[in-house]
Amino acid sequence: MNIPNVSEVTLGSHVTLHYRLSLADGSEVVNTFVDKPATLLLGASQLAAPLEDLLLGLKVGHHSKFQLAPGQSFGPRNPDLIQRVSLAMLRENSMPGEDFSAGDLVEFNTPGGARYAGVLKEVGETSALFDFNHPLAGEALAFEVEIIGVL
Repeated sequence: MNIPNVSEVTLGSHVTLHYRLSLADGSEVVNTFVDKPATLLLGASQLAAPLEDLLLGLKVGHHSKFQLAPGQSFGPRNPDLIQRVSLAMLRENSMPGEDFSAGDLVEFNTPGGARYAGVLKEVGETSALFDFNHPLAGEALAFEVEIIGVL
């Protein structure tokens, strides 16, 4: 009988960890080291798949820092995902009287009921320009992890 080593991260593991995700310039995106650790189900897309892949095989107590090339973790920036949306559609997807400014993250409903989000870049007279790329797409990142527990 082959009993899996529960102290090693595998697909389907519940992993309690501290992690820090930073941009190449050192500015932090997420840092659990300053607060409570996170508990994630590996394979449930709670982290980007390339970040989850880095955790596979790590053992309890392991502490590592990984450098990810631009686009490696959240994909490359896609210029086709920068699109204009009519102001009428923007109003249909917002609360009455809601005001938008450049830099706002706005969620939209699809006809099938799914939701997607874009960052508002500019508002014109009849349309708004949105960037629907993941905010970290195309970025070089640093990913630091410390494995606390594995179930």
